[in-house]
Amino acid sequence: MTAVVFVCWGNICRSPMAERVAQGRAAEEGLTGVTFSSSGVSDEEHGGPIDARAQRVLARAGYATGGHRAHQITAAELREADLVIAMEELHRSRLRRLAPEVEVALLTDFDPEAVPGSEVPDPWYGSASGFDGTLAAVEAAMPGVLRRVRELQGDAPV
Repeated sequence: MTAVVFVCWGNICRSPMAERVAQGRAAEEGLTGVTFSSSGVSDEEHGGPIDARAQRVLARAGYATGGHRAHQITAAELREADLVIAMEELHRSRLRRLAPEVEVALLTDFDPEAVPGSEVPDPWYGSASGFDGTLAAVEAAMPGVLRRVRELQGDAPV
């Protein structure tokens, strides 16, 4: 089983959005043998659901929204994951301090149209339209993420 974890600040916006898009796209493509999860580098939202604005955007696009509870990532989660994907360089640096031996990618690394090293902006502080932008960034990166999962599983790239 291949394990992929998406990480953002509080685990209520970007990382659960990426988790749900990955789950939906993997199911559409018949990709099995993979688990997608999400976590935050902070514990300030512990136990919280996906942000209501993120839920609305996800639901409108046909993705699942229920059952999420925010939590802070642990070193064990990092070490158990086959692929760790952060939304910002700040997240990546915090994850590296927690488990220096674990390789951490940025989500934008998987989007061929993204500027190298760019970050997925945090929509929490802005208007509801920022969540549409977050979903667009996540969806743009998802083909590359799923391609990497297939490579990790030993499958030929699609």
